[in-house]
Amino acid sequence: MRVPTRASACARRGAIFGRMNALKAHVKNGQIVLDEPAELAEGMPVSVYLCDSSGDSLNDEERAALHRSIRRGLAQANAGELIDADEVLAELER
Repeated sequence: MRVPTRASACARRGAIFGRMNALKAHVKNGQIVLDEPAELAEGMPVSVYLCDSSGDSLNDEERAALHRSIRRGLAQANAGELIDADEVLAELER
């Protein structure tokens, strides 16, 4: 699914566009070790964000509501009922 957006709108808001990949890793002897090989350029700067993999705090009712909402959103996207990301961001700025 593609969310329509224009780089220029995000640039005006100070966003930085670039390629971002999530890599799985673990800590061994205090160092981050990737679980799978990755082709990274020598000296390439990377940012590491810690993720709590223990789960979330949703109860069964909240999780069911989330899944219903996701299914509804996917159906709307598949039907072409999308809202341009610039419109959403403009509305949030009001």
